[in-house]
Amino acid sequence: MLRRIALAGFALLVASGARADGDASPIYGVRMPEGYRNWQLVAPAQEAAPLNELRAVLGNDIAMKAYRAGTLPFPDGSVLAKLAWKHVQSPEFEPASVPGAATTVQFMVKDSKKYAATGGWGFARFIDGKPADEAQHQTCLACHQARVKDHDLVFTRYAP
Repeated sequence: MLRRIALAGFALLVASGARADGDASPIYGVRMPEGYRNWQLVAPAQEAAPLNELRAVLGNDIAMKAYRAGTLPFPDGSVLAKLAWKHVQSPEFEPASVPGAATTVQFMVKDSKKYAATGGWGFARFIDGKPADEAQHQTCLACHQARVKDHDLVFTRYAP
């Protein structure tokens, strides 16, 4: 009887699309949000060597409202996504740079209670759809604190 209940529960989780713990970032437990590729553009960026990346930062509706209003700190529920690709020369137009192979997708999730110890933000870095290892996630907070402590730990400014 208990086995049937357990199997039924597992089937329900699978049918509902629930994700395994392996889909969440180490330390913070952040998952890749559904539909993030449809969010609005905050700003593009180009990262020089050694990464040589083109990046696009997207924001959910809560984050975009805060950006437009100039609200700091960002309100709870704000989520930022950073998509990154290798920077390559366009084969059709040599002066242009275009995205090459995808490198990472990263997220910042604002929840001032859940992430109180980390400035209100949870971080995630995904490579090929899988969370990066714990060592990579241990670098997030220190880098943001060192460089953008006075901007609610957010690097990207809204592009007009």
